[in-house]
Amino acid sequence: MPSLSHEALLLLFRNRPELAPELLRDALHVRLPAYSEVRLESADLTEVAPTEYRADLVVLLVDGTPVLGIVVEVQLQRDDRKRYTWPVYVTGLRARLACPACVLVITPSEAVAEWCRGAIDLGPGGAMTPLVVGPAAVPVVDDVGVAERAPELAVLSVLAHGQGDDAVHVGHAGVGLRVELLVA
Repeated sequence: MPSLSHEALLLLFRNRPELAPELLRDALHVRLPAYSEVRLESADLTEVAPTEYRADLVVLLVDGTPVLGIVVEVQLQRDDRKRYTWPVYVTGLRARLACPACVLVITPSEAVAEWCRGAIDLGPGGAMTPLVVGPAAVPVVDDVGVAERAPELAVLSVLAHGQGDDAVHVGHAGVGLRVELLVA
């Protein structure tokens, strides 16, 4: 059963799916295809075969037709089984949507982020590397105006930087958020 921390992080993306492509573009410098819409997609990646694969969340970029499927996975600790399931998520989503797909891992731990960044060997001639946002990749949101425009990003910033040198500034920006913005 997913923990409260796991579900809280996913809620940020459910509330504002645009956060996934923003992090890919701004934090990881991934060049995204042109798109006109961002929407949530079913995270059930089950095939007709008896094994069920269910991602945490799927965000879909659309420009008339799907242009990129983003499997958002929250990883709170190392889980060696993910080295086998993440490629299934990507290929299953890619096959279902007939467009490119990737895995975006969100983790509050830099050690877990480092583990997640490792290339996954698929066999001769193939590998997959998850895109990972750990604390170091999360932008420092220390401006209340920015926090009000992007409250989910502000929450990520507080989680990532709330114990470091920027704690006072990100805390001030996070506290400046009106509560109704976070629960809308």
